[in-house]
Amino acid sequence: MRLTDILKPQDIKIPLEATTKTEAIAELVNLLAANGEVGDPKKVLEAVLDREATRTTGIGNGLAIPHGKCPGVSSLVMAIGKAATPIDFQAIDGRPVTLIWLLGSPPDKTGQHIHALARISRLMTIDKFRQSVAGAKTAQELYDLIVQQENAL
Repeated sequence: MRLTDILKPQDIKIPLEATTKTEAIAELVNLLAANGEVGDPKKVLEAVLDREATRTTGIGNGLAIPHGKCPGVSSLVMAIGKAATPIDFQAIDGRPVTLIWLLGSPPDKTGQHIHALARISRLMTIDKFRQSVAGAKTAQELYDLIVQQENAL
């Protein structure tokens, strides 16, 4: 699975206006809704926030991957936001988050969901890629970096 088969440049927002974890998740869900990617943004937001309440998705190195499964989407959807100022996600390393990679999927698409989470985690463990992403100034630039890194894998 390639993330760029699912992710579209218009589903990337740089910078996010949000200053809190809940606002950031809502902003990304609303971006997906505005682009016609989700049928029921309220259900998607609720599913992602419910999942976030069980355990943080702030996985360290300035990255969070909030995600949820719900009937508000018909297929796996993905959005990325880059925070203008770091956001407290109660990350496992205690550091604030600047890159938020949101996933939503239908309840019956667990395999794809897990594959996407693993792929994002794998990409973000590559130091050079993570540093390039930190310097991205536009949605297209960030998307192009992801394409390049996926081609290199």
